[in-house]
Amino acid sequence: GIGDWSSRAAATAKNGVGTVGLLPARTDTRWWHRDVLDREAEVRFVKGRLHFNDSPLAAPFASVVVVWRP
Repeated sequence: GIGDWSSRAAATAKNGVGTVGLLPARTDTRWWHRDVLDREAEVRFVKGRLHFNDSPLAAPFASVVVVWRP
């Protein structure tokens, strides 16, 4: 799932192509430490919970925008 995607995004940036991802803010996971912190990616936390489309319910998790630069 997300760990596979974040690993590929980090590797893509390392190979010269920047990548941006909207991800759950799961700072306690292996993929977060391996692909975000260890790669020194730019992190922007989203204030509040996101709402998708016309749903009255918010996402059940906090979100973050991660920028992997080449």
